[in-house]
Amino acid sequence: MHIALYQPDIPQNTGTILRLCACLDITAHIIAPAGFPTSDRAFRRAGMDYLDAVTLVRHSSWQAFEEWRRAGHRQLLLFTTTATVSYLDYRYRADDVLLFGRESAGVPPEVHNSADARLRIPMRPGLRSLNVALAAAMAAGEALRQIRGMAPFDRQA
Repeated sequence: MHIALYQPDIPQNTGTILRLCACLDITAHIIAPAGFPTSDRAFRRAGMDYLDAVTLVRHSSWQAFEEWRRAGHRQLLLFTTTATVSYLDYRYRADDVLLFGRESAGVPPEVHNSADARLRIPMRPGLRSLNVALAAAMAAGEALRQIRGMAPFDRQA
C-alpha cells in the first residue's frame, strides 16, 4: 500500500501522514514541488522523529510519479470531495496508491483524470472537507482492514 501526497502545502500535515505511514508500514510518496522543504534534514529539524522508520519516496514531478506508478501497474485512487463513490464501498488491493491533493487547491484536471478511481469520505452536507491527515488516516484504516484483515483490538476487562 502507498500513500501519495500531491504537492503538499502544510508541513505539519505531511509530518503527521509520514508518521502514520511509519506506524502502519505504508510507503509514503511526496510529489514535488512541495510548499516547504522536504529534505531529510528539514524533516529532522521539524522534529520528525519517525523519519528513519518510514519508507519515503520523493518524486521530482507528477510525470516522474506517473512513470513509477505505471511501471508497477499500480491503481491510483484519488480522494476528492467531488467523487460520488464512498471510500467504504471500494475494494482495495495491496499495491494501490491512495492519492491526496494539496490542502489549498486539491489536484489539477490532469491528475484528476489520471486516477483509476475517485473516492470520497461521506460528510455532513454543507461542510467543505476534512483535514488531509485525518482523511489519509481514515482511508488507510479502511484499506488495511480489507487488505490485511485487521481485527479489532482485544478488549481487556
